[in-house]
Order: sequence, then structure tokens, then C-alpha cells
Amino acid sequence: MKTASILLLLLALSACSRAANVGRAPEITPVRQSAEFVAMTEPPLVMPVTSGRPEAAASLWSGQAASLVADRRATARGDILTVVIEIDDRAEISNSSERSRRAGDKVGIPSFAGLPQRIDPRLPEGASMADLVDAKSSTNYSGEGNISRRDKLTLRVAATVLDTLPNGVLHIEGSQEVRVNFELRELTVSGFVRPSDVSARNEIAYDRIAGARVSYGGRGQITDVQQPRYGQQIADIILPY
Repeated sequence: MKTASILLLLLALSACSRAANVGRAPEITPVRQSAEFVAMTEPPLVMPVTSGRPEAAASLWSGQAASLVADRRATARGDILTVVIEIDDRAEISNSSERSRRAGDKVGIPSFAGLPQRIDPRLPEGASMADLVDAKSSTNYSGEGNISRRDKLTLRVAATVLDTLPNGVLHIEGSQEVRVNFELRELTVSGFVRPSDVSARNEIAYDRIAGARVSYGGRGQITDVQQPRYGQQIADIILPY
């Protein structure tokens, strides 16, 4: 009873959360609540290169971010870079197996010290010790399986450097939300990149991100309709057939 009550309570809470979105578009996550905003508003303290040399501030070779010769690639906490996601994976697996087996056994005692001749008259009509046992068996098995899968995704998203590890590797994270009518599409990417892998255009390919986590999904009326009901999901877990 206690388990059933907890289950009913959870179902009721989930139903309430769904009812709250009736007639309303899904809410977009506030930008100021993201880890990216924290990284950009709380960067580490960096001493300017031109400190103590006022004349160097007017030089084109000062090395600051505003300089014409400065490296514009993301290197520190709060910097922004572009992640290029181009996934085009295809996998095909085909297996086929066959098995066949036949066996036959035949046992008889046509003569054994004259005993079969004495026993045969007492056996039912048609029975004989000469054909005591005759057994045959045959089994056949055939199995075949095919798997074909293809994933294709082409996206570009801006990510922010959250932290710099002791070995210089950058921890990045980016998110993007697009709402069209009553459907919200969400894209998130995170992972670790080496500063040397960031191109001169301040871009990084997804296949150069270690521990890459890419999520592309959404929430809204269309996504809600495509999902099976909670009762059906529970029934699929419990029912053995």
C-alpha cells in the first residue's frame, strides 16, 4: 500500500507539471542562471601587460585583446569560442547463423542364448526382440539479424570556458535554446579541449573535444505527444510479455 501510494503521488505530481503547460509555451531558461554567465562575470584577476608603462597603451604591439596582433582565441575563464558539430556516423551489422543436426539409434537382440526366440511369442503381435529400440532425432536452427543506423547532425554553438585545468586544458560548456511557437529546442555541449586545437578563427571541431557531451532535444507540445504515457512506460517495465 505504501509503495502504491508513493507511485500515485508521483504520477499526480507529474500530471500537475504537465497541466501547468496547458495553453502556454515552455519557459526558456534565464541566461543569468547558467554556468556560462558565472564564468564570464567572475573571471580570474589578470594584470594588464602595460601596467606601469602608459606609453605602451598607444602601441599596436601591446599584446592586449584590443591589439591588432593579439591572439583572439579563447584561452581563459570567461572567453567564448565556437564549437562546430558535424556528425555523420553510419553503422551496419549483419549476422547469419545456421545449425543442423541429425541422429539415429537402433538397438536389437536377434539372438542371445535363445532367449529372444522364447520371449518373442509372449510379446504383443508385431513386437520382436530383433527391433528392440529404434529412435531418430533431427534439429534445425536458422537465425539472421541486421542493424542499420545513421546519425547526422550539423550545428554551430558558442561555448564558454568555465575553467582551466592545471595542465592547461580548457573546460568548456555551451547551450542554446530556440523556441518556435509551443516547441522549445535545446542544444548543449560540454567537454575538454586543448588550447592548441582551437583554430585561428576561434573554432573547435567536436571530434577534438575530449569527453564530449552533446545533447540535442526539446520540450513542448510536439515532444509531449511523441512520448508514451507514464502508465504505458510502467506497464512496459512490469509486464513480462
